[in-house]
Amino acid sequence: MDGYANKIAWVDLGKKKISIRTTDAEMKRHYIGGRGFGAHIISSQMDPRTDPLDPANMITFMTGPTTGTGIPLGNRYEVCTKSPLNGTLMSSNSGGVFGWKMKKAGFDGVVVTGKADTPSYLYLENGTAEIRNAADYWGKTTHETTDALQEDLEDAKARVLCIGPAGEHLSLLACVINDRDRAAGRGGAGAVMGAKNLKAIVATGDMPIKPADPDRLDAVKERIRTKIQENGICDGLQLYGTSILVNIIHGNDILPTRNFQRCNFANPEAVSGERMRETILKKEKGCYACIVKCSRVCEVEGETHEGPEYEGVWGFGPDLGIDDLPLITQANWLCNKLGLDNIGTAGAIACAMEMREKGYISEGPTFGDGSGLLELVSQMGHREGFGAELTDSSYRFAMKYGHPELSMSVKMQDLPAYDPRGLQGHGLAYATSVRGGDHVYGYMISPEVLGSPEKLDPYASEGKALWVKIFQDLTAAIDASGLCLFTSFALNADDYADLMSATTGTNIDAAEFLKIGERIWNVQKLFNLAVGYTKADDTLPDRLLTEPLQDGAPKGRIWERQPLLDEYYAERGWDNEGVPTPQKLKELGITAKGTMHAHT
Repeated sequence: MDGYANKIAWVDLGKKKISIRTTDAEMKRHYIGGRGFGAHIISSQMDPRTDPLDPANMITFMTGPTTGTGIPLGNRYEVCTKSPLNGTLMSSNSGGVFGWKMKKAGFDGVVVTGKADTPSYLYLENGTAEIRNAADYWGKTTHETTDALQEDLEDAKARVLCIGPAGEHLSLLACVINDRDRAAGRGGAGAVMGAKNLKAIVATGDMPIKPADPDRLDAVKERIRTKIQENGICDGLQLYGTSILVNIIHGNDILPTRNFQRCNFANPEAVSGERMRETILKKEKGCYACIVKCSRVCEVEGETHEGPEYEGVWGFGPDLGIDDLPLITQANWLCNKLGLDNIGTAGAIACAMEMREKGYISEGPTFGDGSGLLELVSQMGHREGFGAELTDSSYRFAMKYGHPELSMSVKMQDLPAYDPRGLQGHGLAYATSVRGGDHVYGYMISPEVLGSPEKLDPYASEGKALWVKIFQDLTAAIDASGLCLFTSFALNADDYADLMSATTGTNIDAAEFLKIGERIWNVQKLFNLAVGYTKADDTLPDRLLTEPLQDGAPKGRIWERQPLLDEYYAERGWDNEGVPTPQKLKELGITAKGTMHAHT
C-alpha cells in the first residue's frame, strides 16, 4: 500500500539460485527506487575494482514507486551496473510498458550476479521468479526475441526486456531493449547481460499496485496533469516528437556536424520533426500512462517501427553529414534490432569519417555518404568487418590509430547532440556527469535554450554551477521515482515531493526530494573515484576547449572549464580535487569508507 511491490528478486545465475527479498524500508526512504536502488545496492555490495564483464559484476533492473500507479508519465525503470564502456557506476533509463509490467509481476526490481552456463532468461510472474533456457533465442534480434518469447509463452501481454546480437558479442555500445523499440541505451549494459548469458527478462502478471493515499494522489495527479497539458514544450513534443529540437538547436547555432567540427548543417529542415510528420510519420505513441506521446511510429519502405528520436536523427544525420531521413530512420531501427546505443554507434562512425577525411585511416566511411551506412551498423552489431573496430566506442577506435583527440567523448562515452561551446552550463553538465558524456543527467538545454523554468544566457558562466547541481540532483531523484524526465518541463520539486508523499505515505518536501537526488549523485561519484577517476576526467574533448565555433551567434566561443569547474565543486561541498568532503558525506548519511554508506 505504498506504491511498491515490496519484493526484489536476487538472482545468482552461476548458482542457479533466486532469493526473493522484501524491499528494504530504509532503502525506500533514502533512495526511493529506480536509479537510487541500483546505485545503492551496487555501491554497497560490490568492489568497485570488479571487471565489468566478470560474473561478479552486478546489474540491477529497478522501478520506482510511481511506476505503474497511473500517475501521468509514471512508467520508467532503470538499469544500473558498472559500465563496461568506461567503468563508471552507470544507470540508463527506459520507458514503454516493461516497468509497469515488472510491478504487475510483483517485483520492484531484479538484482543479477553470476554467469549462466548456457543462454538463459528470467521469467517473472505474480511474485515468482524462474531461470529458464534461452538457447532458442540466442542469436536473434531484439524484435525476433520479443516476438518468439511472447509466442512460445502464449502470452501477448507479457513484456520482454532483452539484448540483441550486439550484447551477445559483448559490444561496449550494446544496450538493453524493452518492448521492441525502447532502449536503456547508454554505458554498455547490454554487454553485461551478454557476459552473463542473460538474454532476456520476461514480466507478466496482474498483481495490484496500490498507493498509500489514493484520494490525495488523485488530487495531485489532476494538478500535474493540467500543468503538463498546458506546458508548451510538452505540446510541441506531442506534435513533432523530440526531433522538434532539430530546427531549434540548429537555430541556436549549436547543432554539431561532421564530428563536432562545425555547427552549420546545410539542410536541417530535411531531418526535422516537422519533415518527419509530413512524410514518414504514421502515428504518435506514448509509454504506459503517458499523456505527452512523444514517440513516433514511422513507415519506411513498407516497414513500420517506433522511432527515431532526436539524438538518433542527429547522430546518423547532421553529425555524419547525411540528410536522408528515411535512411537515418532505418539506421536507428537497426540499432534497436541489434541492441546498439544509437548515440555511441553514430559517434564511432563520425569519428571514423573524420579520421578518413584527415588521412589517418585508408578505409572506412566518409562524410555525407550514406551508401554503406546500414551495412556498417550491422557489422558493428555482429562484431564483423570494419564494424568490429568501431563497436567498442569512438574512444577506443581513435586511441588505436593514435588520435584520441578525434573522439568526441567524456569519460569514453560519446557526447550527444548539443555543442557545449555555445552552452556553458550544459558543457559543465557534460564534463561532470557521473556516467560520462551525457545530456539527460542534467538537461541544461531546458533553461539555456528552451527557457524552462526560466531563460538563461547560454554564453554566460556566472551562476551556472548551482544550476547544474540542482538539475543533476533533481534528475537523479526523478530517475529514482519512476517518472519520465520530460515531466520536469512542467513540474517542480514541490510537485514531485507531493507525488512521492501521496504514493508512498512518507511525507517529504521539495528540499528532501532534492537531497535524495544529491545522495544518489554522491554515491555514484564515490564509486567512480574508487575506480580511479579524478578531476582531470571532468573535462571535455580538446576541440571544445581550444577550437572556437565558426558559425552564428556563438562564433568565436569555446567551453570555459575554469572557473566553472571549481565553482561547481564548491557548490557540491567537494574539495578542490572533486572529492566529497567528510562534512558533505555526513550531511547525506554516507560513510566515507570506500563506497560503503549508511542505509544498507
